[in-house]
Amino acid sequence: IFFNCCKRNTVPNYLFESSQPLVRGLVLLNCAGGMNNKAIVDDWRIKLLLPLLWFIDFLLKQRPIASAIFERVKQRESLRNILLSIYANKESVDETLVEVSTSKLQIIREPANEEGALDAFVSIVTGPPGPNPVQLMPSISIHVLVLWGDEDPFTPLDGPVGKYFSYLPSKLSNVKLIVLEGVGHCPHDDRPELVHEKMLPWLAETFNF
Repeated sequence: IFFNCCKRNTVPNYLFESSQPLVRGLVLLNCAGGMNNKAIVDDWRIKLLLPLLWFIDFLLKQRPIASAIFERVKQRESLRNILLSIYANKESVDETLVEVSTSKLQIIREPANEEGALDAFVSIVTGPPGPNPVQLMPSISIHVLVLWGDEDPFTPLDGPVGKYFSYLPSKLSNVKLIVLEGVGHCPHDDRPELVHEKMLPWLAETFNF
């Protein structure tokens, strides 16, 4: 079994520890520091923003305000602007993509309209960030490929998480890092052909596929 993860998640890490015979490899794509930005408070950029983040937390705990903010965030144009900030390849967010029913916007908007979506939104933004990769990676002994877009605005290579994964291959022989030039926060969607170009040879070389 191989896991391809684009976000930090405790479920795969639990599986790695409990099902080692089944899990042989892991591919991390721009691994996040946690469920929200409070997981990486040692980043100077986050330190500067902490007062604002705390104020946002306060506002989101007032349900009428949280509801108004959420309604604005999930609007089509707001989501489109967010996607444009995430994708280095802006063609991935063209008008055709925006309009079709199976677009990324539709995939995001539909769950946002379901019951409980507001509570989930507030919980993710204001709740505990959970463990970060720095705590989790030393316990993982299986082979790990880390693919990182160098134009990621959310988890940049020069941030604490990016720097950690940059030097990690020199400390752990089971970890390999490949930086993807001109790629944003979602490499698998931003430049899927480049992700396959790097991932498939690694699978073949590491596991004789």
